[in-house]
Amino acid sequence: MNKAWAVACLSAIAFGAHAATIDSIISPTRIVLDDGTMRAIVELPGEPVYACGLKPFLAWANRFDGQTVEATAGGIAINIDGSPISLESLFVKAGWLRPATLTDDAQASITERRGGWSCASAQAPFDAMHTSVDPKILAGIALNESAYNGRAWPWTLNVAGRGFFFRTREDAYRAVRYLINNGQSNFDIGLMQVNWVYHSKRFASAWDALAPATNIRVAEDILNENYRLTHSAVKAVAYYHSANPAPGREYLARFVKHLSQIERGL
Repeated sequence: MNKAWAVACLSAIAFGAHAATIDSIISPTRIVLDDGTMRAIVELPGEPVYACGLKPFLAWANRFDGQTVEATAGGIAINIDGSPISLESLFVKAGWLRPATLTDDAQASITERRGGWSCASAQAPFDAMHTSVDPKILAGIALNESAYNGRAWPWTLNVAGRGFFFRTREDAYRAVRYLINNGQSNFDIGLMQVNWVYHSKRFASAWDALAPATNIRVAEDILNENYRLTHSAVKAVAYYHSANPAPGREYLARFVKHLSQIERGL
């Protein structure tokens, strides 16, 4: 059921004497509404994220039982702090629903391992966002670049060999703006740690560079260009940051270690 149908269904049930409320939430895409005289199941667009199973989602979602809902352009909404917030956007942001188009909130929930994504593999973000390079290869590189507690972390900077892990994209962006405003451009940014001094023109902005899907796309472009120059998949990875043979060998050794961990499902 698309948003238009969801709103139509909600409008129909809301014609009763009482406002429609959430009777129960069956899954990240199925909600039972009740207006006091009838019940209806409304479906949200997207795919449930079941990496942790259904029970953790239901335990999280029961907080919404009994809340009044309303129809908005964004679908079914509940009131939070005086503003209508769609359940679809809430579920996406919390990591229980994967939308057809990976919005900023969806990308953040996947890479921060929120909700159902917390039980997904280290390769899962790259399965979701890769375009032209094997996601296993991308995951191996990312674990070389931005590993934090065993997973690649999107809000990461490396300045002069020192890694900085930020809680949010906004925090990382403030640090990037500080560096740029103070004449520093030689730093690595984001999930794939793309070097800003060499590759900033590939991004629309520093904010854009932090977006996981964009950061992955640029990393894929770099790998594909390396492959066209060397005709070697191994060298394409080894030279991700440097074409110098010695650092390249060290980089490749770490990459192989991470790849082995990914293949074992760690």
